[in-house]
Amino acid sequence: MTSEERLKELGIELFTDIRPIGSYVPFVRAGNLVYVSGQGPSIKGKYIDYIGKVGDGISKEKAKEAARATAVNLISVLKNAVGDLDRIERIVSIHGFVNSTPDFTEQPYVIDGASELLVELFGEKGRHARCAVSAPSLPLGICVEIELIAEIR
Repeated sequence: MTSEERLKELGIELFTDIRPIGSYVPFVRAGNLVYVSGQGPSIKGKYIDYIGKVGDGISKEKAKEAARATAVNLISVLKNAVGDLDRIERIVSIHGFVNSTPDFTEQPYVIDGASELLVELFGEKGRHARCAVSAPSLPLGICVEIELIAEIR
C-alpha cells in the first residue's frame, strides 16, 4: 500500500497551503535529510481549537489531539518537500514542545499523538528518536509545536 493510499484509509487530508508565521522556510533539504520547521496544530490555517496551556484549560487528551493535528501539518510540509511520501526512508527524529504549566509532567503522552500517527502512516519507517519538553509559551498561544527530521531516498 502506498503512503497516499494509507492516508486515504486513515481519513487524512494533507494541506498544501502551510505558510511560515515568521522569517524562515517550511523545510530545508540537506543531502538525504529533510528538516521540517516547527509546526503547530492548525487545521486549514486556524489554530482556534488548540490555544492555551496544558494543565490550565487544555486537557492532556486535547493536547494529544493537537499533536496529531500537528503531525498532519508536518506530513503536509514533508510531502511538499519530497513530492512522493514513498520516498521517505525513515522519520529520524521529532522534537515536541508542549505549552504547559510548571506542574504538568506528561509531555511524552501529549507528543505520542504525533508519534503514533507517524507509525500508523509509515510503519517501522515512522519509528523515530524524539524529545518531548515543556515550554512556558509557544507562538500564537498554541499548546503544541513539533519539528521533524526525515531521511529520504
